[in-house]
Amino acid sequence: MASYDYEDAGANYDDPRHATAPSPAGQDIGYDPNFVPDSVKSFVVHLYRHIREKNVYETHQMYETSFQSLSDRLFKDTPWPSVDAVAHFVDNDHVFCLLYREMWFRHLYARLSPTLKQRIDSWDNYCSLFQVVLHGVVNMQLPNQWLWDMVDEFVYQFQSFCQYRAKMKTKTEQEIALLRKFDQAWNVYGVLNYLQAFVEKSSIIHILEEEKEGLEQFTATDGYDYSGGSSNVLKVLGYFSMVGLLRVHCLLGDYHTGLKCLLPIDISQQGVFTSVIGSHITTIYHYGFANLMLRRYVDAIHEFNRILLYIYKTKQYHQKSPQYEQILKKNEQMYALLAICVSLCPQVKLVDETVNSQLREKYGEKMIRMQRYDEEAFAIYDELFSYACPKFITPSAPSFEEPLVNYNQDAYRLQLKLFLYEVKQQQLLSGIRTFLKVYSSISLGQLATYMEMDESTLRTILLTYKHKTHAVDSVGKIMSNADVDFYIDDDIIHVVESKPVNRYGDFFLRQIVKLEGMINDLDRVKLD
Repeated sequence: MASYDYEDAGANYDDPRHATAPSPAGQDIGYDPNFVPDSVKSFVVHLYRHIREKNVYETHQMYETSFQSLSDRLFKDTPWPSVDAVAHFVDNDHVFCLLYREMWFRHLYARLSPTLKQRIDSWDNYCSLFQVVLHGVVNMQLPNQWLWDMVDEFVYQFQSFCQYRAKMKTKTEQEIALLRKFDQAWNVYGVLNYLQAFVEKSSIIHILEEEKEGLEQFTATDGYDYSGGSSNVLKVLGYFSMVGLLRVHCLLGDYHTGLKCLLPIDISQQGVFTSVIGSHITTIYHYGFANLMLRRYVDAIHEFNRILLYIYKTKQYHQKSPQYEQILKKNEQMYALLAICVSLCPQVKLVDETVNSQLREKYGEKMIRMQRYDEEAFAIYDELFSYACPKFITPSAPSFEEPLVNYNQDAYRLQLKLFLYEVKQQQLLSGIRTFLKVYSSISLGQLATYMEMDESTLRTILLTYKHKTHAVDSVGKIMSNADVDFYIDDDIIHVVESKPVNRYGDFFLRQIVKLEGMINDLDRVKLD
């Protein structure tokens, strides 16, 4: 059985762009922060012009394509030129320089290993940029991809800093002195406050409510103002910040609050969050994981199924995208989480045939073993959870007193312990469920005899089954996760089994798609 070290498995869970960690930034002998190649000068000048002209299409092309290609060609293992070196090409525009530095630091995190000072400088740059958006006049429209990446990277760098700070054993005296001096950098309250401030200042919750009444067109326009009159930056940052809050609360282990932050977005419908593939996957991944930890298995299965089917159908269109590796990594993690959900709550009828086929191919044997609830089964639950869970953080500042200790895995160990405790409690219920599947009605005494226990103990276990197969949803209603339910009347257990609905439409659609694929293949065949 493969074993996954949490340190390795979770280290880059949020973005494989951060997968490489060579020498600390700026230590490359050939790097001159003041040297600006002509292609970079041209890129900066044109990007600045397109932003000023509110040309979202060209801005998106330069941000998504040109920036990546220049990075691959010229800055594979070095930072971009410093902001001071390019500022005079863009009239020393304050806001553009903040945006450039945001991209500069993102590239640094993706390609190199940032120093502590650079981590702190990145925090200061986010503070300056966000203050301008929240309290200044921002007269520009930026692509949703860029705005999502801002929120995504902001949360990633917070998580990265917490993990970095928690490894105290390897810190030098200079690093400890810097941590003491800049103790507010990447403070959890500061991170949460900025995200919450975007939600409140943008009035995005009110906008989404008005949209339901037909008074707003936020989703229909993907958040853009096509008349060109106003900026989309604050509104869309406010929207994506709700996803950011969900993610931060998941990293902290506060799943209820995380889901509460996401409530204004109807994830069952198309929305602005689905307009960016990274946002779509991150939203559903954290939504599903939070529901898994709150025992809302049906909700988790439903959304994992939808997103996995979506990725299956569309991933070929993202092969050249910088997010492609992230899509594949998250796809594998969500299959692992779906395997856990279906093992704890056997609601296979909720899973599409295509997704179920992929699931059985990847985890079929392990899912059979997970039903045994022995030590081997718990080891598999441990393995899948460690591979697929978020990289939990401890947000509190470390103790600087000797001896220095590492505490970067404490939060993960706590969440794993709580999860496995829940799994072990399910062991009691496996026998009950087996009998309930066989009988339509059975007396308490007879079932107690079969299970070799007294009636009092059986009643307790039946109550436990009821408790463990029901959960409270986000609006306070009790929902059932059980595929087999029951009620007791006069010491007789009456079983109510939900009947699977045959999806004939889905079957025919799949066969039509297969036939069209075969016809296309035949059309490409050249006959001699």
